[in-house]
Amino acid sequence: MADAFDHCEQIVRDADKDRFLATLFAPQKHRRPLFALYAFNVEIARVRELAREPIPGEIRLQWWRDALLGGGQGDASANPVAAALREVVIRYRLPPAMLSGMIDARAFDLYDDPMPSLADLESYCAQTSSTLIDLAARVLRDGKEPGANEPITHAGVAYALAGLLRAFPIHSSRRQLYVPLDVMQRHGAQAEDAFSGNDTVELRAALAEIRLRARRRLDAARECLTAVPSMIMPALLPVALVRPALRRMERRSYRPFTPPELPQWRRQWILWRAARSGLQRAF
Repeated sequence: MADAFDHCEQIVRDADKDRFLATLFAPQKHRRPLFALYAFNVEIARVRELAREPIPGEIRLQWWRDALLGGGQGDASANPVAAALREVVIRYRLPPAMLSGMIDARAFDLYDDPMPSLADLESYCAQTSSTLIDLAARVLRDGKEPGANEPITHAGVAYALAGLLRAFPIHSSRRQLYVPLDVMQRHGAQAEDAFSGNDTVELRAALAEIRLRARRRLDAARECLTAVPSMIMPALLPVALVRPALRRMERRSYRPFTPPELPQWRRQWILWRAARSGLQRAF
Protein backbone atom coordinates (compact mmCIF):
# COMPACT_ATOMS: atom_id res chain seq x y z
CA MET A 1 0.00 0.00 0.00
CA ALA A 2 2.93 2.33 0.66
CA ASP A 3 3.96 1.81 -2.96
CA ALA A 4 0.43 2.73 -4.08
CA PHE A 5 0.63 6.05 -2.25
CA ASP A 6 4.09 6.68 -3.70
CA HIS A 7 2.60 6.07 -7.15
CA CYS A 8 -0.15 8.62 -6.44
CA GLU A 9 2.38 11.19 -5.32
CA GLN A 10 4.32 10.80 -8.56
CA ILE A 11 1.17 11.22 -10.65
CA VAL A 12 0.30 14.46 -8.88
CA ARG A 13 3.88 15.73 -9.07
CA ASP A 14 3.89 15.18 -12.85
CA ALA A 15 0.32 16.13 -13.80
CA ASP A 16 -0.92 18.62 -11.18
CA LYS A 17 2.06 20.61 -9.96
CA ASP A 18 -0.06 23.27 -8.23
CA ARG A 19 -1.85 20.79 -5.97
CA PHE A 20 1.39 18.90 -5.42
CA LEU A 21 3.06 22.04 -4.10
CA ALA A 22 0.01 23.04 -2.06
CA THR A 23 -0.02 19.62 -0.40
CA LEU A 24 3.50 20.21 0.91
CA PHE A 25 1.95 22.84 3.22
CA ALA A 26 -0.35 20.20 4.74
CA PRO A 27 0.59 18.27 7.88
CA GLN A 28 2.78 15.28 7.10
CA LYS A 29 0.11 12.74 8.09
CA HIS A 30 -2.34 14.14 5.54
CA ARG A 31 -0.07 14.43 2.52
CA ARG A 32 -0.32 10.86 1.26
CA PRO A 33 -4.13 10.76 1.55
CA LEU A 34 -4.30 14.05 -0.36
CA PHE A 35 -2.02 12.72 -3.07
CA ALA A 36 -4.34 9.71 -3.47
CA LEU A 37 -7.35 12.00 -3.82
CA TYR A 38 -5.61 14.30 -6.30
CA ALA A 39 -4.26 11.35 -8.32
CA PHE A 40 -7.84 10.08 -8.66
CA ASN A 41 -8.84 13.51 -9.95
CA VAL A 42 -6.03 13.40 -12.52
CA GLU A 43 -7.12 9.95 -13.67
CA ILE A 44 -10.77 10.82 -14.27
CA ALA A 45 -9.88 14.21 -15.79
CA ARG A 46 -7.74 12.61 -18.49
CA VAL A 47 -10.10 9.80 -19.45
CA ARG A 48 -10.90 11.42 -22.81
CA GLU A 49 -7.23 11.86 -23.57
CA LEU A 50 -6.56 8.17 -22.88
CA ALA A 51 -9.75 6.66 -24.29
CA ARG A 52 -10.07 8.96 -27.33
CA GLU A 53 -13.62 7.73 -28.05
CA PRO A 54 -16.78 8.20 -25.92
CA ILE A 55 -17.69 4.53 -25.40
CA PRO A 56 -14.27 3.43 -24.09
CA GLY A 57 -14.32 6.56 -21.95
CA GLU A 58 -17.70 5.68 -20.49
CA ILE A 59 -16.43 2.18 -19.74
CA ARG A 60 -13.42 3.65 -17.95
CA LEU A 61 -15.58 5.97 -15.85
CA GLN A 62 -17.84 3.05 -14.99
CA TRP A 63 -14.77 1.12 -13.89
CA TRP A 64 -13.98 3.88 -11.43
CA ARG A 65 -17.55 3.83 -10.11
CA ASP A 66 -17.36 0.08 -9.57
CA ALA A 67 -13.85 0.20 -8.10
CA LEU A 68 -14.66 2.87 -5.54
CA LEU A 69 -18.33 2.43 -4.83
CA GLY A 70 -19.00 -1.25 -4.53
CA GLY A 71 -18.04 -3.55 -7.37
CA GLY A 72 -14.81 -4.74 -8.95
CA GLN A 73 -12.85 -5.01 -5.72
CA GLY A 74 -10.26 -7.31 -7.23
CA ASP A 75 -9.56 -4.91 -10.08
CA ALA A 76 -9.39 -1.99 -7.65
CA SER A 77 -6.67 -3.62 -5.58
CA ALA A 78 -4.59 -4.06 -8.74
CA ASN A 79 -4.80 -0.34 -9.56
CA PRO A 80 -2.55 1.66 -7.19
CA VAL A 81 -4.63 4.86 -7.37
CA ALA A 82 -7.90 3.02 -6.72
CA ALA A 83 -6.33 0.94 -3.96
CA ALA A 84 -4.91 4.00 -2.18
CA LEU A 85 -8.10 6.01 -2.57
CA ARG A 86 -10.31 3.21 -1.23
CA GLU A 87 -8.23 3.24 1.95
CA VAL A 88 -8.57 7.02 2.18
CA VAL A 89 -12.35 6.85 1.63
CA ILE A 90 -12.71 4.37 4.49
CA ARG A 91 -10.27 6.08 6.85
CA TYR A 92 -11.75 9.57 6.42
CA ARG A 93 -15.37 8.52 5.81
CA LEU A 94 -15.53 10.37 2.50
CA PRO A 95 -19.12 10.43 1.13
CA PRO A 96 -19.44 8.04 -1.84
CA ALA A 97 -21.99 10.35 -3.47
CA MET A 98 -19.38 13.10 -3.78
CA LEU A 99 -16.93 10.80 -5.56
CA SER A 100 -19.71 9.51 -7.78
CA GLY A 101 -20.70 13.07 -8.64
CA MET A 102 -17.15 13.86 -9.73
CA ILE A 103 -17.10 10.82 -11.99
CA ASP A 104 -20.53 11.60 -13.45
CA ALA A 105 -19.52 15.18 -14.26
CA ARG A 106 -16.53 13.95 -16.25
CA ALA A 107 -18.83 12.19 -18.71
CA PHE A 108 -19.33 15.60 -20.35
CA ASP A 109 -15.63 15.62 -21.28
CA LEU A 110 -16.05 12.54 -23.47
CA TYR A 111 -18.32 14.15 -26.03
CA ASP A 112 -18.20 17.15 -28.35
CA ASP A 113 -21.53 18.55 -27.20
CA PRO A 114 -21.21 22.26 -26.34
CA MET A 115 -21.82 23.49 -22.81
CA PRO A 116 -25.47 24.66 -22.91
CA SER A 117 -25.45 27.55 -20.43
CA LEU A 118 -23.42 29.46 -17.88
CA ALA A 119 -25.42 27.78 -15.14
CA ASP A 120 -24.47 24.37 -16.57
CA LEU A 121 -20.83 25.40 -16.71
CA GLU A 122 -20.78 26.52 -13.09
CA SER A 123 -22.52 23.32 -12.05
CA TYR A 124 -19.84 21.32 -13.88
CA CYS A 125 -17.12 23.34 -12.14
CA ALA A 126 -18.74 22.83 -8.75
CA GLN A 127 -19.12 19.07 -9.24
CA THR A 128 -15.48 18.70 -10.23
CA SER A 129 -13.32 21.41 -8.68
CA SER A 130 -15.41 22.46 -5.65
CA THR A 131 -16.12 18.85 -4.71
CA LEU A 132 -12.41 18.05 -4.85
CA ILE A 133 -11.64 20.93 -2.48
CA ASP A 134 -14.40 19.77 -0.14
CA LEU A 135 -13.05 16.20 -0.06
CA ALA A 136 -9.50 17.45 0.55
CA ALA A 137 -10.80 19.62 3.39
CA ARG A 138 -12.45 16.56 4.95
CA VAL A 139 -9.12 14.74 4.87
CA LEU A 140 -7.44 17.71 6.55
CA ARG A 141 -10.16 17.68 9.23
CA ASP A 142 -9.73 13.94 9.81
CA GLY A 143 -13.08 13.08 8.27
CA LYS A 144 -15.16 15.92 9.67
CA GLU A 145 -17.25 18.16 7.42
CA PRO A 146 -15.30 21.27 6.39
CA GLY A 147 -17.95 23.67 7.68
CA ALA A 148 -17.22 26.06 4.82
CA ASN A 149 -19.54 25.07 1.99
CA GLU A 150 -20.03 28.56 0.56
CA PRO A 151 -16.38 29.64 0.21
CA ILE A 152 -15.39 26.18 -1.03
CA THR A 153 -18.05 26.25 -3.73
CA HIS A 154 -17.13 29.75 -4.92
CA ALA A 155 -13.39 29.06 -4.79
CA GLY A 156 -13.70 25.79 -6.69
CA VAL A 157 -15.77 27.34 -9.46
CA ALA A 158 -13.32 30.23 -9.82
CA TYR A 159 -10.37 27.84 -10.02
CA ALA A 160 -12.07 25.65 -12.61
CA LEU A 161 -13.13 28.60 -14.78
CA ALA A 162 -9.57 29.90 -14.85
CA GLY A 163 -8.34 26.43 -15.72
CA LEU A 164 -10.78 26.11 -18.60
CA LEU A 165 -9.63 29.47 -19.97
CA ARG A 166 -6.04 28.23 -19.85
CA ALA A 167 -7.07 25.01 -21.61
CA PHE A 168 -9.17 26.82 -24.24
CA PRO A 169 -6.75 26.13 -27.14
CA ILE A 170 -6.50 22.43 -26.23
CA HIS A 171 -10.26 22.01 -26.05
CA SER A 172 -10.78 24.01 -29.25
CA SER A 173 -8.37 21.77 -31.14
CA ARG A 174 -10.55 18.80 -30.10
CA ARG A 175 -13.73 20.65 -31.10
CA GLN A 176 -14.81 20.83 -27.47
CA LEU A 177 -16.59 23.99 -26.38
CA TYR A 178 -16.76 24.76 -22.67
CA VAL A 179 -17.69 28.40 -23.33
CA PRO A 180 -21.50 28.17 -22.85
CA LEU A 181 -23.79 28.60 -25.82
CA ASP A 182 -25.80 31.32 -24.09
CA VAL A 183 -22.60 33.31 -23.52
CA MET A 184 -21.51 32.77 -27.13
CA GLN A 185 -24.90 33.88 -28.43
CA ARG A 186 -24.96 36.91 -26.15
CA HIS A 187 -21.81 38.22 -27.84
CA GLY A 188 -22.43 36.92 -31.34
CA ALA A 189 -19.49 34.50 -31.19
CA GLN A 190 -19.37 31.43 -33.43
CA ALA A 191 -18.22 27.97 -32.36
CA GLU A 192 -16.43 27.44 -35.67
CA ASP A 193 -14.23 30.43 -34.93
CA ALA A 194 -13.10 28.70 -31.76
CA PHE A 195 -12.50 25.41 -33.55
CA SER A 196 -10.56 27.02 -36.40
CA GLY A 197 -8.43 29.28 -34.21
CA ASN A 198 -10.06 32.46 -35.50
CA ASP A 199 -9.43 35.16 -32.87
CA THR A 200 -12.54 37.35 -33.28
CA VAL A 201 -13.77 40.30 -31.25
CA GLU A 202 -16.96 38.39 -30.46
CA LEU A 203 -15.09 35.35 -29.19
CA ARG A 204 -12.89 37.55 -27.00
CA ALA A 205 -16.01 39.16 -25.54
CA ALA A 206 -17.42 35.74 -24.65
CA LEU A 207 -14.17 34.73 -22.96
CA ALA A 208 -14.11 38.07 -21.12
CA GLU A 209 -17.51 37.25 -19.63
CA ILE A 210 -16.13 33.95 -18.31
CA ARG A 211 -13.21 35.83 -16.75
CA LEU A 212 -15.62 38.27 -15.14
CA ARG A 213 -17.61 35.39 -13.69
CA ALA A 214 -14.42 33.83 -12.31
CA ARG A 215 -13.48 37.11 -10.61
CA ARG A 216 -16.93 37.44 -9.07
CA ARG A 217 -16.74 33.92 -7.71
CA LEU A 218 -13.31 34.63 -6.29
CA ASP A 219 -14.58 37.83 -4.66
CA ALA A 220 -17.48 35.90 -3.15
CA ALA A 221 -15.09 33.30 -1.74
CA ARG A 222 -12.87 35.98 -0.21
CA GLU A 223 -15.82 37.64 1.52
CA CYS A 224 -16.60 34.54 3.55
CA LEU A 225 -13.08 33.23 4.18
CA THR A 226 -13.20 34.29 7.81
CA ALA A 227 -15.51 31.33 8.46
CA VAL A 228 -13.00 28.85 7.00
CA PRO A 229 -11.10 26.71 9.55
CA SER A 230 -7.37 27.40 9.22
CA MET A 231 -6.56 23.69 9.04
CA ILE A 232 -8.16 23.34 5.59
CA MET A 233 -5.97 26.06 4.07
CA PRO A 234 -3.89 23.62 1.94
CA ALA A 235 -7.05 22.45 0.16
CA LEU A 236 -7.83 26.01 -0.93
CA LEU A 237 -4.27 27.16 -1.54
CA PRO A 238 -4.17 26.58 -5.34
CA VAL A 239 -7.02 29.07 -5.73
CA ALA A 240 -4.51 31.82 -4.88
CA LEU A 241 -3.25 31.40 -8.46
CA VAL A 242 -6.55 32.41 -10.04
CA ARG A 243 -6.36 36.20 -9.76
CA PRO A 244 -2.79 36.49 -11.11
CA ALA A 245 -3.78 34.25 -14.03
CA LEU A 246 -6.84 36.38 -14.80
CA ARG A 247 -4.75 39.56 -14.67
CA ARG A 248 -2.45 38.18 -17.36
CA MET A 249 -5.47 37.43 -19.54
CA GLU A 250 -6.54 41.07 -19.25
CA ARG A 251 -3.35 42.38 -20.87
CA ARG A 252 -3.41 43.82 -24.38
CA SER A 253 -1.05 41.08 -25.51
CA TYR A 254 -3.56 38.37 -24.52
CA ARG A 255 -4.24 35.81 -27.24
CA PRO A 256 -6.99 33.25 -26.49
CA PHE A 257 -5.28 30.51 -28.48
CA THR A 258 -1.91 31.06 -26.78
CA PRO A 259 -2.93 32.14 -23.26
CA PRO A 260 -0.13 33.46 -21.03
CA GLU A 261 1.14 31.06 -18.41
CA LEU A 262 2.48 32.04 -15.03
CA PRO A 263 6.10 30.84 -14.85
CA GLN A 264 6.58 27.90 -12.50
CA TRP A 265 8.83 29.90 -10.17
CA ARG A 266 6.11 32.54 -9.82
CA ARG A 267 3.43 29.95 -9.17
CA GLN A 268 5.54 28.51 -6.38
CA TRP A 269 6.18 31.97 -4.91
CA ILE A 270 2.44 32.84 -5.00
CA LEU A 271 1.57 29.61 -3.18
CA TRP A 272 4.30 30.19 -0.57
CA ARG A 273 3.19 33.78 0.01
CA ALA A 274 -0.46 32.73 0.31
CA ALA A 275 0.44 30.06 2.84
CA ARG A 276 2.39 32.57 4.90
CA SER A 277 0.14 35.65 4.65
CA GLY A 278 -3.29 34.01 4.56
CA LEU A 279 -5.84 33.22 1.89
CA GLN A 280 -7.88 36.37 2.37
CA ARG A 281 -5.02 38.53 1.13
CA ALA A 282 -4.15 36.03 -1.62
CA PHE A 283 -7.69 35.78 -2.99
